[in-house]
Amino acid sequence: MSISDLNRREFLKLGGALTVAGAVGGADSAHAANAQPRQAGAFAAAPIETVRIGFVGVGLQGGGHVRNLLGIPGCRITAVCDVRAERTDWAVSEITKAGHPAPTVYNRGPRDFERLCEEEDLDLVYTATPWEWHAPVMLAAMRHGKHAATEVPAVMGLDDCWAIVEAAEKYQKHCVQMENCNYDRPELMVYNMVRKGLFGEILHAEGGYLHDLRAIKFEDKDEGLWRRAWSTKVDGNPYPTHGLGPIANCLDINRGDRFDYLVSMSGPARGLQDWRREHVGADSPKQKERYVLGDVNTSLIKTVNGKTIMVQHCTNLPRPYSRIHLVQGTKGIFQGYPNRVYIEGQSAREDRWDEGAEWMKTHEHPLWTDIGAQATSAGHGGMDYLEDYRLIKCLREGTPTDMTVYDAAGLSAVIGLSAQSVARRGQSMTCPDFTRGRWKTTPPWEIVRG
Repeated sequence: MSISDLNRREFLKLGGALTVAGAVGGADSAHAANAQPRQAGAFAAAPIETVRIGFVGVGLQGGGHVRNLLGIPGCRITAVCDVRAERTDWAVSEITKAGHPAPTVYNRGPRDFERLCEEEDLDLVYTATPWEWHAPVMLAAMRHGKHAATEVPAVMGLDDCWAIVEAAEKYQKHCVQMENCNYDRPELMVYNMVRKGLFGEILHAEGGYLHDLRAIKFEDKDEGLWRRAWSTKVDGNPYPTHGLGPIANCLDINRGDRFDYLVSMSGPARGLQDWRREHVGADSPKQKERYVLGDVNTSLIKTVNGKTIMVQHCTNLPRPYSRIHLVQGTKGIFQGYPNRVYIEGQSAREDRWDEGAEWMKTHEHPLWTDIGAQATSAGHGGMDYLEDYRLIKCLREGTPTDMTVYDAAGLSAVIGLSAQSVARRGQSMTCPDFTRGRWKTTPPWEIVRG
């Protein structure tokens, strides 16, 4: 689905919740005054023997999830939706080659997912569309009695954060943000070590998404058709969850602690302009675009329990890939890129890093021990498969999903909060409590197995 498939007014309407005029305080107060939530943090729905899935958006990332789900027992993709007939044709071919019945196809336009949600007998609607469509798809799914799952970020605006929370509570449905980095091998090892107490009390963490996407953003296909547009309208952190998700787990966010307030600053916007000057023809319509997204955004978050978090975003400058991934406690520290560990009294040398691979030998997360071998051939080193596997397993067993709607909203809220803070010269922004107090009693994420 591309921006060309929408008129300009529709796109602005979908992304409008990000505008700085939408103040956090008033909206948060209004939602907080609503009735208490109908879901506990450990919400579990009735078990489903075979999970029937409608998949919306079967492009690059969506196509990877389709392949994963075809290899996971206990689920069937019975409907597919995309604005491009060639992609729904591809999905039908993959599904039938796997020996499953052909799915119903929905490709009449960008809102045909609404017909899918209304007409199909489904358990789960899974979306991997461009970001601005995540909220509309998930809200339609829950309104018609389906669980919802989405690629990251879950939603782009603060109003939509509240909308998915209130829909999940009203309709008693799961609404899951599929943050694959939560399941990467080093991130899960660190989480396992945190739960074992090896780092002591966790006091500080850092994460980010530092990835040179200039060439991708200017492509005339795939993400180039829509992702660059966000750089014309958001100055903040438009993509926080890859770095933030794993460290939020280590800090028990929404499970004993929560985000309290945030401050954010952006540097100048130069990278996309420089790339366009060197690689884009003078007569291209892209030459008229005005980019406002600062090339480097840094946000600081304080939790209610006093812990600190730094999260960064940088996708418009030349640099090697990194998600930073730092977790620091009273007894030791992990730092990623490259992976290294120091535990006081246990590391090989005082005040010297150990290679992360050495600690992996004894502290690998059981999920990777159990099913890592079948995951490694899937996308992004296997973490995509693990997140899909865990979602289906939880739905089939009727257990709480690993991540909840409150996590989807809490992490995605950093987008709007960072944009507002940047616009207000780094002013502190209050983070909404989407759980309405349930974070105090919700247990930490378990060390799950395959």
